[in-house]
Amino acid sequence: MTEHQSEEDQILELLQALNKGVSPKFERCAGISPTRLRLLHELYQVEEISQISLQREIDIDAAAITRHLKGLEESGTITRRNNPADNRVTLVSLTSQGRDRMHCYREEKNRFINGLLDGFDDAERKRLTDMLIRLQHNINVM
Repeated sequence: MTEHQSEEDQILELLQALNKGVSPKFERCAGISPTRLRLLHELYQVEEISQISLQREIDIDAAAITRHLKGLEESGTITRRNNPADNRVTLVSLTSQGRDRMHCYREEKNRFINGLLDGFDDAERKRLTDMLIRLQHNINVM
């Protein structure tokens, strides 16, 4: 960043750098991408869910969810099957191995977040959360 940048330009560059840097560092630390962890978290809360419902819940496109689920299925973390009542619907669930892995992933996620927020006191964490929520709201209404 140069000295002559406006504060707004610096904010945008910092947000872009954070966006670019968080996911790969998280994946190296936790051993799973943030998106796949979100998928597993959603699956952990239910016995079984349709792939389309899961896609909507996570808010990713059809090709992306298919790619993520295929990788998770190959690793033995999830299973997919056709709905016997409607063969066009794919049902997704965690395997017992996937449920067990969630505990490790959660620990790694907590370790990553604590490292990311190292040096932030409780008040700073609360202010940061509030600001990020406001930024997310502003993005959603744009």
